[in-house]
Amino acid sequence: MPSREEINRTLFPRIDDVRRKFLQDLSAHTGRDTILYAADTGNKSLPPDIAFHLSIEQNDLQGFMASLHELKRQELDLVLHSGGGSLEAAEKIVNYLRCKYSNIRAIIPDRAMSAATMIACACDSIVMAKHSAIGPIDPQFVVNGTAIPANAILEEFAMARNEVSKNPNLAFFWAQRFQSLPPGFLDQCRIESERSAAVVAKWLLDRMLKGKTPDEVAAVAKWLSDREAHKSHGRPICAQEASDAGLKVELMEKDATLQNLVLSLYHTTMLTFEQSPTIKIIENHAKKGFYVKVQQMTQQRSNGA
Repeated sequence: MPSREEINRTLFPRIDDVRRKFLQDLSAHTGRDTILYAADTGNKSLPPDIAFHLSIEQNDLQGFMASLHELKRQELDLVLHSGGGSLEAAEKIVNYLRCKYSNIRAIIPDRAMSAATMIACACDSIVMAKHSAIGPIDPQFVVNGTAIPANAILEEFAMARNEVSKNPNLAFFWAQRFQSLPPGFLDQCRIESERSAAVVAKWLLDRMLKGKTPDEVAAVAKWLSDREAHKSHGRPICAQEASDAGLKVELMEKDATLQNLVLSLYHTTMLTFEQSPTIKIIENHAKKGFYVKVQQMTQQRSNGA
């Protein structure tokens, strides 16, 4: 497999063609329809209203619809690189893909976190390399500009109740601590925390872990959403740990050609992000896709969109 530096030096003048050729070759190797969904997760320079589009969002469904148009096979490989995003958007994407395909594999060349992990769990299996990672699925809320796990907020409220029950004089302190939170926020945290695990459990039971008991499947979903077990929303879960937890994981290294094609596709995708204004790609092996570019977002902002 060529190194990233070699690809950059020799292939960049036609990097889009090279990326698409790797995607086409990957589909030819597997005999399956193949979709690349990738976001420029390493880009820290974007303003918040544009960086939002790096996440899994509602508009992504249009990209999948465009990319799947005229594809005819019953099996799909979804090459997935994302830091996560909206559970509602993930649900729409999963529902759409499942209506189109009888078998779906998530292929993770680097990382698929949070809502992207949830999409991977909705597939029939997950292909990971030894360096690949999925992540916890506990939902997050943005509070005063900072993303905070819903379970952390629930735990803090529980701590407040416990301390105030022992010492009522602490009520004023905790009231000040929570005064910036909107009404009903605690209940919304609880609902979203329960819903993320429930959605993943249903998806797992329908496909990847079909044949397991509901309790066995619920235990896997609960583990993925367990803040105490993972400590951090961004904690990487490797292939072996995911397999040990009960997920159906295939090691990419078992097929050298597959590994070569997937990682070459990933490297050329990262080069596309580095050398162009593109920040998200949803693209099929037939060279049809949906591309989000910084200029598009800037133009929409200047037009008041």
